[in-house]
Amino acid sequence: MNGLAGYFLRRALGALAVVLVLSLVVYATFYIAPGDPARLACGPRCNPEQLRQVREQLSLGDPFYLQYWHFLQGLVAGHDYSTGTGVLHCTAPCFGQSYQSNQLVTDLLAERLPVTASLALGAMVLWLLLGIGTGLLSALRRGGATERVLTWLTLAGTATPVFITGLGLLMLFCVYLEWLPFPTYVPLADDPEQWAWNLALPWAALALLESAKYARLTRSSMLETLAEDHIRTFRAYGLTERAVVGRHALRGALPPVIALTAVDLGSMFGNAVLTETLFGLPGLGQLLVHATQTIDIPVVVAVVMVTGTAVVLANIVADVLYAVADRRVALR
Repeated sequence: MNGLAGYFLRRALGALAVVLVLSLVVYATFYIAPGDPARLACGPRCNPEQLRQVREQLSLGDPFYLQYWHFLQGLVAGHDYSTGTGVLHCTAPCFGQSYQSNQLVTDLLAERLPVTASLALGAMVLWLLLGIGTGLLSALRRGGATERVLTWLTLAGTATPVFITGLGLLMLFCVYLEWLPFPTYVPLADDPEQWAWNLALPWAALALLESAKYARLTRSSMLETLAEDHIRTFRAYGLTERAVVGRHALRGALPPVIALTAVDLGSMFGNAVLTETLFGLPGLGQLLVHATQTIDIPVVVAVVMVTGTAVVLANIVADVLYAVADRRVALR
């Protein structure tokens, strides 16, 4: 247990360092690079006096290190903004106010993040079930007709873009068969059943694409594990094939799948633009596209930071699960 705790602590400190470096790079890219954030925040009709007030409000006249320090303070402890008639408090993590709507960016994230999280987590569960199940069956039926059929299906799934799969699912289940409604996001707390029904097609579109990759990875990893000496030893001792596969071979084949899941899940928070646009889901992907088109820097910075942090956190979880599956990892 001490080994796992120390391993987790090292990974957590490393993740914190990565997030700090990410925040520095993002801040320098969007606020220090050539351009005038004050002009963007104030608008094209801003007079010189208003522009000066915005620069003071955003502390753009301070040295770079002070500006970055204020940015970090906002993320950790929040920030206060003067509205002219009072003070607006932005709770941590504070990314400032949107240049276009004057809303707090954290409020925009709070509206959109549940949509993307629902899409990513639900699709992850589905693609793991499909991918691991298909890969395991393909490995156990090696050389037979089942393996060949599954191999062709996984290749077809990998080669088909998500917008093609999504359009096909929409036409089949919403237009021709009329089994499902056209997706409209319903919060989980409002109606769990409608939440799931409306996300079924987006989940399926993403899962069919991702599960093909996981099926191929599970198959190759499973075949390597089944060929190892300790698996032959378990069989020589008389263990049933179900016990050999379920208790020993599958456990040895899962670590690469866990690592890939962490990367894909974290990336899904930033790569769901096509899926959210196709199915009309108001998530982070659509928010990022709109913010990029309107040069809404605080919103872009917030989405990039949230996406990057999601990737880092997902990798920490994967590292811990990897260490649980293989205790030798925690001792390195």
